[in-house]
Amino acid sequence: MALVRYQNQFPSFFERFFTNELEGWNRNHFSNTNTTLPSVNIRENADAFYVEVAAPGFEKSEFKIEINNDVLTISSEKKINEEIKEDEKITKHEFSYQSFTRSFTLPELVEDDKITAQYENGILSIVIPKKEEAKPKPAKQIEIQ
Repeated sequence: MALVRYQNQFPSFFERFFTNELEGWNRNHFSNTNTTLPSVNIRENADAFYVEVAAPGFEKSEFKIEINNDVLTISSEKKINEEIKEDEKITKHEFSYQSFTRSFTLPELVEDDKITAQYENGILSIVIPKKEEAKPKPAKQIEIQ
């Protein structure tokens, strides 16, 4: 019986990931999907719901917000300018904020015709007011006769 020393001929997962030696498992694979899912915060108080979407790098005109059958849909499609000048080449291209869609079911007690939105500093903020009947009413004292 001959003793053979085992030599690991395959690089570790971490070596492949960081040195881009294994095709398909490098960072470019993830950035080539052309879609992202931005993070969302949803807050509520007695008067309204507040939706904040983290979407840096977009222009206000690139967003589309619509309501259909009590579903709020926020989407954007950004056209990336890939024009390459004659004296330059792209060595790495990882920008991935190109398009997204997020949908949320709204409760019945919202004023969908009074929804407002604004985009500032990479955050899309949407205010969804509640109907009067959804707002908490103060305690009422009943007089005994």
